[in-house]
Amino acid sequence: MKGEEFDKIAAKVCVIARSRPEDKYAFVVGLRERGNVVAVTGDGTNDAPALSKADVGFAMGIAGTEVAKQAAAIMLMDDNFTSIVAAVKWGRNIYDSIRKFLMFQLTVNVVAVLVTFVSAATTKEAILSAIQMLWINLIMDTLASLALATEPPTEKLLLRKPHPRNSYIVNKKMAKHIIGQSIYQTIIMFIVYFAGTKFLIAEISDSQKQTDSNFVISGLEIDGYDESTQGPSAHLTYCFNIFVMLQIFNFMNARKLEDECNVFEGLVCNSYFTIIVIAIFFLQVIILTIGNIAFRCQMYG
Repeated sequence: MKGEEFDKIAAKVCVIARSRPEDKYAFVVGLRERGNVVAVTGDGTNDAPALSKADVGFAMGIAGTEVAKQAAAIMLMDDNFTSIVAAVKWGRNIYDSIRKFLMFQLTVNVVAVLVTFVSAATTKEAILSAIQMLWINLIMDTLASLALATEPPTEKLLLRKPHPRNSYIVNKKMAKHIIGQSIYQTIIMFIVYFAGTKFLIAEISDSQKQTDSNFVISGLEIDGYDESTQGPSAHLTYCFNIFVMLQIFNFMNARKLEDECNVFEGLVCNSYFTIIVIAIFFLQVIILTIGNIAFRCQMYG
């Protein structure tokens, strides 16, 4: 079949039923040559070439021959067409969950590296201590993966076109959100760190303030300030708490990948996400109230 003839036929065809294996194979090859992502079903031995040539091949687990099962990428155990729909829906949902996790984690990593490096280079004191970074890593890795990977699939996933086979997992929209969120969070952290003594509430005592700058650090180069007797810096406690709160809001933003305006849509459908976010908030409260020694925080309450 010539290319021009195939284009005319393929543009008019919506469903092929009871087709010959040769026709099925010709359609798979023709569609793939034109950049389409192709999935095909089959159960007979003659369907094996088309199943192996397609991007995704579905073989029937009950009626299918052993040759067809070996050539296919996915085997349907019940030979039910609705299982194909469920496989597509869950496959796209898993792919989106990975992308959500990557978008969240890359943002946190970029901000944490930038603020820690700049703070250590300018004041000889890292904005986040080692134990605080461990808590943030727990949020980034374990809790983030549980929260963002447990989102249930929706019917909207079936309305979306397949991704091109040469597309990157981090697309332009994700890169835009990662860069935008990183810039926003970095600016907030720098304002709080470098100018926080001018607007933070009066929990920061005068003995913690440096006379020749606006920095409030935990005692490395402050005349007359000794952390062992006066406690950790309230300023760095503010910085640590604000950083964690920014990541809670970043959780919400990471749920949407296609520039949706309502980031709270479908939130009640995922109880794990809600529980994890609430758990992070209350654990942060506990850390700030009774974890001052372990987490180098100013104790409140």
